Amino acid sequence: MNRIRLNIFVLGCLLIVFACKERRSEKLVELAVQKDTFGFTALPTNILSPANNPQTKEKIALGKLLFYDPILSGGKDVACATCHHPKTGYAEFLDVSIGSNGKGFGGKRRFKKPNNIPFVKRNAHTILNTAFNGLIKGDEYSPEDAPMFWDVRAKSLESQALLPIKSFEEMRGAAYSEEEILRELENRLSKIPEYKKLFKNVFGTHNAISAENIAKAIAAFERTLVTNNSRFDQYMKGDSTAIQLSEKEGFALFKKIGCAGCHSGPMFTDYKTHLLGVPENEKIKQIDSGLSRTFEFRTPTLRNLRFTAPYMHNGSFVSLKKVMEFYEDISNDKVRNKNIAVNEFDPLVKELDFSAKDISLIISFLNTLNDDDFDKEIPEKVPSGLPVGGDIQ
Repeated sequence: MNRIRLNIFVLGCLLIVFACKERRSEKLVELAVQKDTFGFTALPTNILSPANNPQTKEKIALGKLLFYDPILSGGKDVACATCHHPKTGYAEFLDVSIGSNGKGFGGKRRFKKPNNIPFVKRNAHTILNTAFNGLIKGDEYSPEDAPMFWDVRAKSLESQALLPIKSFEEMRGAAYSEEEILRELENRLSKIPEYKKLFKNVFGTHNAISAENIAKAIAAFERTLVTNNSRFDQYMKGDSTAIQLSEKEGFALFKKIGCAGCHSGPMFTDYKTHLLGVPENEKIKQIDSGLSRTFEFRTPTLRNLRFTAPYMHNGSFVSLKKVMEFYEDISNDKVRNKNIAVNEFDPLVKELDFSAKDISLIISFLNTLNDDDFDKEIPEKVPSGLPVGGDIQ
């Protein structure tokens, strides 16, 4: 008889626990679907382009060839795709990139010997969805003013496209100066009959091969690399079954604890720079002080995080769990970078209010932002005849 009473008591306790958990889940889900002020919506289906660089099928095809052709680098060994490859989500599985004088792909990439080229000092942003940079809410944004790079030093994909080519450690190398490299590339492409024909067909003149048109073509291709049908996008369009209950709880917590203070809008970024005190990467010999030496770096998108580890501007953290633990630390005044004092942290950090038990739910929500439906087709060859994607074999 006592055993029966004990079993009934245990069963009653379990029912109370499950009921409390269910009420908590329902409350969090209710918070998740409430109208918020953070501008969370699905990504648009319409992709905008600058007035002076409209999309055409021919321009996109030319841009794709240029993106994969190492002819654009000083040593003819690095392409845009070397560090932004579809197999790695148009990002790279390295903390900081190896550009000029490098060999190999992804985590196996190494410098050739001898070498006097430094590491690229920042983590390679994914190119996926950069077409939407600048989008704050709805579907209105200015592609001419889209913020680029960790320090927002360029606006628009067109402006961004040429800067890695001119960078010593990324693509230029030691053979050419910053002033010489673009003229050298124009000369190289002009000697390749296929490129001469393609540029003329796209831009309509015999002398169409120019640095400006190279940038326009690459930008046109990059604007096709969008992932606007993640499970989160489907959920925001009205499919309540697209994400699971635990993921809805994570979404509610994401907003409640303060993550949405910086990671807001359809792209989950405010595009602003913030000072967080991320630890330095020992591979980088000179301290990276960010935007105007303020140690501030732009808020990255949270879309497609599955493809973009390691995280932060210098790849300091190998997992999302490590990132979340870092935020927990700095919200509690724990310094991870000796060059930055606690009182210099961005004020928004102080508004974060979460504990270790919240981390798994938030990470489960972040996984709803992944979408692997993007262009993975790699050209069989490029007009220069060089190895497609650079020296990555």
